[in-house]
Amino acid sequence: MKGLFIAARIVHGFVGIGALVGGGAAILNPNSPLGIPPDSLEGSLFTNYLIPGIILFTVLGFGDLFALFLSCKFPKTQAYSGCTMGGALMIWIIVQCIILGSIVFLHVFFFAVGGVLVLLSLIIMYRNRQFPVNQIMGFFQKRKYHG
Repeated sequence: MKGLFIAARIVHGFVGIGALVGGGAAILNPNSPLGIPPDSLEGSLFTNYLIPGIILFTVLGFGDLFALFLSCKFPKTQAYSGCTMGGALMIWIIVQCIILGSIVFLHVFFFAVGGVLVLLSLIIMYRNRQFPVNQIMGFFQKRKYHG
């Protein structure tokens, strides 16, 4: 069980630091962060990467680092923060692919990272019998014995 917590915390740290770097680059150089050309935003809501950079920096950067802090300080929060931040990362990647109109390796990689975080968190939730897993298991146990 301890290994699951460690793995989830590593993922939170990896995503959080990466999002701070990527979002920070977009905030500091919104026209070409990390060498990404602005023409990839053609046809989207954005003329540069400033707003996406702010969202990336705050939601995924600070969000994952805050989830890491919560997980270390209050381990019972890992299941919820992991599902939340893993899901947020997966949604971020889907929206990014739609806006950019393309899918590259990094999109697939980070979508999978978000999925791994959600999966780790669901396993933790199951093993700790945390809500809503405890409710679902209770429902099926009642059905099993009272058929």
